[in-house]
Amino acid sequence: MVLASHWVYNFGGSEADGNARMRNLLGSKGANLAEMTNMGLPVPPGFTITTELCNSYFAMGHVYPANLKSEVDVAIERICALTGRRLGDPEKPLLLSIRSGARISIPGMMEAILNLGLNDQTVEALARETGDERFAYDNYRRFIQKYSDVVLGIDQIAFEEIIEDYKDERDILFDADLSAEDWKAIIEQFKAMVQDELDEPFPQDIQKQLWGAISSVFSSWMNARAITYRHLHDIPEDWGTSANVQAMVFGNLDDNSAVGVAFTRSQDTGEKTLEGSFLPRAHGEDMESSSAKPLPLIRSEGSDVKSMEELMPDIFSKFLTLCDRLETHYMDMMKLGFTIEKGKLWMLQARAATRTPKAALRVAVDLAKEGLITESEAVARVDPRSLDQLLHPTISDSEKRVVFAKGMAASPGAASGHLVFRTQDAEEFVSHGRQVILMRVETSPEDVHGMHVARGIVTARGGMTSHAAVVARGMGIPCVTGAGAMHIDYKQESVTVGSVVLRKGDLITIDGSSGDVLNGDVQMQNPELSEEFATLMGWVDKIRRLKVRCNADTPQDAKAAREFGAEGIGLCRTEHMFFQDDRIFDIRAMIIATSEEDRRRSMDKLLPLQRADFEALFETMAGLPVTIRLLDPPLHEFLPNNRHDIAAMAHALKIDEDSLTSRIHAMHEFNPMLGHRGCRLAISKPEVVEMQARAIFEAAVSAGEKTGAPVQPEIMVPLVSIREELEFVKARIDSTAKAVMKEMGHEIDYRVGTMIELPRAALQARKIAESAEFFSFGTNDLTQTTYGISRDDAARFIADYIKAGVLEQDPFISIDIEGVGELIEIASERGRFARPDITLGICGEHGGDPVSIEFCERVGLDYVSCSPYRVPIARLSAAQATLRRHQRI
Repeated sequence: MVLASHWVYNFGGSEADGNARMRNLLGSKGANLAEMTNMGLPVPPGFTITTELCNSYFAMGHVYPANLKSEVDVAIERICALTGRRLGDPEKPLLLSIRSGARISIPGMMEAILNLGLNDQTVEALARETGDERFAYDNYRRFIQKYSDVVLGIDQIAFEEIIEDYKDERDILFDADLSAEDWKAIIEQFKAMVQDELDEPFPQDIQKQLWGAISSVFSSWMNARAITYRHLHDIPEDWGTSANVQAMVFGNLDDNSAVGVAFTRSQDTGEKTLEGSFLPRAHGEDMESSSAKPLPLIRSEGSDVKSMEELMPDIFSKFLTLCDRLETHYMDMMKLGFTIEKGKLWMLQARAATRTPKAALRVAVDLAKEGLITESEAVARVDPRSLDQLLHPTISDSEKRVVFAKGMAASPGAASGHLVFRTQDAEEFVSHGRQVILMRVETSPEDVHGMHVARGIVTARGGMTSHAAVVARGMGIPCVTGAGAMHIDYKQESVTVGSVVLRKGDLITIDGSSGDVLNGDVQMQNPELSEEFATLMGWVDKIRRLKVRCNADTPQDAKAAREFGAEGIGLCRTEHMFFQDDRIFDIRAMIIATSEEDRRRSMDKLLPLQRADFEALFETMAGLPVTIRLLDPPLHEFLPNNRHDIAAMAHALKIDEDSLTSRIHAMHEFNPMLGHRGCRLAISKPEVVEMQARAIFEAAVSAGEKTGAPVQPEIMVPLVSIREELEFVKARIDSTAKAVMKEMGHEIDYRVGTMIELPRAALQARKIAESAEFFSFGTNDLTQTTYGISRDDAARFIADYIKAGVLEQDPFISIDIEGVGELIEIASERGRFARPDITLGICGEHGGDPVSIEFCERVGLDYVSCSPYRVPIARLSAAQATLRRHQRI
């Protein structure tokens, strides 16, 4: 079909210029009105002005193209021909609705105007034609009220006050009790107020009404509500909105009229049952009124409330048929809007319905089982991020939230507990059977044992990849970071926000999915992994190419990850193993030691503990790959930082307290992130590498014998920037391996690789790959060193960058493809050139981010590694990335 115009697309009367595939141009509403028309459904005639016109309108300074008016005039003539009505006609006036329609739903953010075309003359015609004066003047007052608000800028509240004052003076309780004469009197007051406010009368000219309404619908794309909503949901400004002009049909005309909204399946559960409500003898906007009492669509056993099924059985039967037809046609759960006018059903809306994550999962799986979509299409339809809500406890929907502070949603889920500010207090509370929320200005590795016993973590500083966030996600507990409004006083053991003060022991709740910190305890709802979840993940694993490993430091983490489908450990951070009470002393003694002999003595004590740690991990993973990163952080993080702990350590080591304090101060670094850590530590203190390597190899032999599944440990050397660094450390690993194999009489298949987390390492990947059997991209540090931004401090200003349009997204959440991503691509290409069989993966927090995972698929990495509770998200994201890659091919 040759389209009739450039800006205007007609629908209704059994044919339409557009279809459902044109929603980018026509918006979701316009495209679906056209589609329903093409299907032969009863749709009131109208036309859509395109989203391209919206962008032109703003680009041209709120001026329309010269040909738009003539196209609109032609389209209105078409509506007139189909309805037998004309705008402004004194006998049979045409009334219109004007609604916005972006390509995706933006509920309640933009404007709509109904009953356009009413004025002092046409309202009389409407009254004569319908024989119902009250109906006519009620609609006229609605139009004046809405038009004055949306187009003329007079708040609707002022009109509501007029109505309420009028009712109070006459002792009338409800709007329904107002007569036609009452509405006439109220309308005169409405018009008088408009005259007083604007010094001009309410517009009686229908063309002026029409273009005022169209302009307001387009302008609403840039109102404050819409801008905020777009920002929150990453909707580009240049998508624009369409304007849909449509002949009015009335659900408030008589007792055989009604309005309603329906969902073809349950929004909450996804069950195939019709949900929604309808309102007899009502206007569309009445459905949103607080005084309205909509009725159910379907009869409910034992209920005295009448349903549409009972009150309008014939129309309900027709509507039910349309529901099935639309679901089959769109191959999705639908939200439908309809009006019944004098017993005739009209369809006003059809779009994919919003649904809870639980419902989305069930609907996708059920549609595939019903044969409406394929398994691959079902996998593509589930938002990976929504799985977070299925894997963690959440706050009950019925709970009222008393928000104390707000930060960043750093680790999903919700938890309640007693407020504590110190790790020691966390452990003490838990030992007495009390759950805790640990609150810190920021956390460090020294806090890990307190974090492990806490139900949740809150920090005043830090971002999505701060220490607290990373550890919390790894443990699967909720975390809120960067709650900058909080003033934490460790001395007083209190936290203050404004005039509200909370103290140690007070009950608080945190929501790591929203960033809310709540005052008090609230009711939770636990996650339930459904049969549909297992079914979908089975389809996911048949599709995806990327392997998914987990970041795990404990057997508990590893077990949880395996239950979520992890295919190995991509990162075991050994530093987290040293903060437990039975080993922190020996690691501190090693750091303080002034001789190699003393350091080795401390390492000998730690060896059996490390060996047991690794053996438990190997047994849990039962032959799956386990990548163990050698000790990485600056050593001063292990040292005590308060006088009490320093004194206790000095006493245990039998050294002078002042001398110990001097030693600790001497180890201070101005920039520890770029200081004496990683492979630099291994070169300075090779006995640490030798102890860890021996523990790994001895554990591998023992675990393999116990499980019958051979263990192939992967030893990762961190912070390498020079090939010679890796070779130095690798030589110590290899010599230890030979010694252990000789002692135990057992061959060990192991691999040595490195973490690529420095730009120089990425650029020198060809040389480094000559000595490395695998690369694991540590994208947290690679992002820090590429940008020169501390991830712990970035939260203070990154939001300003995004708001100002300097950055589209936080590079610590999704990989910066142009910068960090290019370094990964360079390293991958050069690494493969030197060693074609090299294994490539990422183990930073980006490993659980869907956008970053799609990049990893495109680059051709072998696996991603993420926190245990993000494994299902990574699996689904990997499958969707594979599907998109095949579509591009």
